[in-house]
Amino acid sequence: MIPSPDTGDRKQEPAAALEPSDMGELIPGLPEDLARECLVRIGFDQLPAARRVSRGWKAEVESPFHHRLRRPRPLLALAQARPPLAGSGPARKYAAAGGYSYRLVLHDPGASTWTPLSALPGARGGGGLPLFCQLAAVGEGPATKLVVLGGWDPETWAPTAAVHVYDFVVGLWRRGADMPPPRRSFFACAAVGGRVFVAGGHDEEKNALRSAAAYDAAADAWAALPDMARERDEARGVRAGARFVALGGYPTEAQGRFAGSAEAFDPATWSWGAVRERVIEDGACPRTCCAAPETATDPMYMLRDGHVMARDAGEGGAWRTLARVPEDGRAAAAEVTALGDGRVAVVGSACHGAEQTVYVLSHGGAATPSWTRAAAPPEFTGHVQAACCVQI
Repeated sequence: MIPSPDTGDRKQEPAAALEPSDMGELIPGLPEDLARECLVRIGFDQLPAARRVSRGWKAEVESPFHHRLRRPRPLLALAQARPPLAGSGPARKYAAAGGYSYRLVLHDPGASTWTPLSALPGARGGGGLPLFCQLAAVGEGPATKLVVLGGWDPETWAPTAAVHVYDFVVGLWRRGADMPPPRRSFFACAAVGGRVFVAGGHDEEKNALRSAAAYDAAADAWAALPDMARERDEARGVRAGARFVALGGYPTEAQGRFAGSAEAFDPATWSWGAVRERVIEDGACPRTCCAAPETATDPMYMLRDGHVMARDAGEGGAWRTLARVPEDGRAAAAEVTALGDGRVAVVGSACHGAEQTVYVLSHGGAATPSWTRAAAPPEFTGHVQAACCVQI
């Protein structure tokens, strides 16, 4: 058994350059290729402990070659409710079912496992995540990172510009560079090509925003984008090939009357394209819209009237119905996340305040679309306020 990793708040040590002669055999008595096959089968949650076993194991699990050998699998990162806050505070008014704080949970649909991550360093409100924070995953192989951005302080409701980055190999959080001003809430967010893009939302005076920025997790640096053509409060961010799309939202004077238009940012030209009208229906909230990571061919998805809808990639794609959401996840669907390879996860419940369930819809190829219900222990059935796909 690999010892449990230390998830305390400490600095990451730099990776050392090790010569083969310094490391010895990976597993004494086993050929190198067979030892590598054994290490490839270590679960993602055990990588931090594995790298502390020996210098050889550390060099192995930190190497891009090791991660190329591992079969990539999509995980669901969930900002999920945990037991109620002990103290009082305004966060209770917004949290589901009577006042919960939130933690990060990783669900592996293939292995049916649920793994809580350690609390953010210095987190307030009982160690919970900021309310309404955004999640995004960037990088690949040993460089894969999970990024938590913004949200509201769970005790004061004050918007925060904080950014936290989780390293799956080291098993630790680090504080990233704060989001540039103004402090925004309910902004569009998505990862594209190693960067996390944010756009729109509203400032502390409830003014809808046109501004946008991009975060490079490897460099821990922000870069300003040109402003969008329109203000977009409560817009949804999705990836479309190599572009970042800010979808829907509304201007300051509209206050909740959603537009169905979208704007796409191209990092190659560092510019926004023309506004596209009626990408979704005017008046429709875009919060369930999503697209698969790292692909230009999978469709965009959203929920409409209890059904999963899909829109093929391209300028003139039309929405089509894929499947009706199962009854115990239909009434209060909280999040929709594309997993790639014709799979999409829906998190929902039979009614507001009820235990939430994860369903995965498979619709690739000529097969009839089918649902798989994720079996979850009671402690992993809390309300989900944000989700994203992480390829490990």
